[in-house]
Amino acid sequence: MADTEQTLAQRLMAGDKRALARAISLVEDDDPEGWALVREVYPHTGGAAVVGFTGPPGVGKSTLIGALTKLERERGRTVAVLSIDPSSPFTQGALLGDRIRLSDHFLDPGVFIRSMANRGALGGLSEATLQAALLMDASGRDVVLLETVGVGQAEVDIIDHADTVVLVLMPGSGDSIQALKAGVMEIPDVIVVNKADHPLTDTMVREIKGVLALGPREGWQVPIVTTEAARGDGVEQLAQKLAEHHDYIEAQGTLSERRRRNLMNEVLAIATFRMRRDLEASVRADPAVKELLDRVVSRELDPASAAATILEGRAR
Repeated sequence: MADTEQTLAQRLMAGDKRALARAISLVEDDDPEGWALVREVYPHTGGAAVVGFTGPPGVGKSTLIGALTKLERERGRTVAVLSIDPSSPFTQGALLGDRIRLSDHFLDPGVFIRSMANRGALGGLSEATLQAALLMDASGRDVVLLETVGVGQAEVDIIDHADTVVLVLMPGSGDSIQALKAGVMEIPDVIVVNKADHPLTDTMVREIKGVLALGPREGWQVPIVTTEAARGDGVEQLAQKLAEHHDYIEAQGTLSERRRRNLMNEVLAIATFRMRRDLEASVRADPAVKELLDRVVSRELDPASAAATILEGRAR
């Protein structure tokens, strides 16, 4: 490995924010130097508590994360925040820029904030998210907070990146009713009802309790925390529940199981992404494949049969 890469890794592990930002950019750009850097610092990961925040748009996830970051800093813990934004359809760059809502922490050396584009990834998370989280972990941050783009039920892949998953909802919203459906309700370890000054808060809490009552009675019982993130109300209770969940899965031995599952899924996701990229590159200029696709367009051949033919040709 070149001296510059060694120096970047050392600076990153020493907590240098500029080195961490550079490292994440390399990984996000699928630069070989970035993957080499992850490989070097990987043995120094596993120390951070990774918390994922998901939920419909507009429920106040960024504001809640900002309030939680403030509380963690008051307790002397270092924090990294990774917000996954919708991609610009033109540049594939981050569109919303949730960092604006975390601006109070920009100048704090104990806080690192980064937005990443999801680049069209179904599930609200970018392919490089776990790699970025690993780099944040290696930089010595105590807590890594992940925020997904609000795309509703498709956000379930956040479970592949976090030790603890927080589902944030808001009373009086049709999106919140959608979020009560199976699929999203099965993944949270903690549920937050934000903007709790709304008159329908108690009604929503009762609805959520009704849904949770249909689930398993043993093991971790998902708590419901009401917050007003803009005022900081309920944030201390949320932090307490996050700590309780982390202690619980650590005592039960399921923390290591979760991380094993997360890492296995990440390996498969990277392999799938690279195989698809290589497949697309190899078939794009193949005249036989073009002829095959023309037959699909003219309804002579169905898509599944065409795909099977392509795979058979590559297997030979």
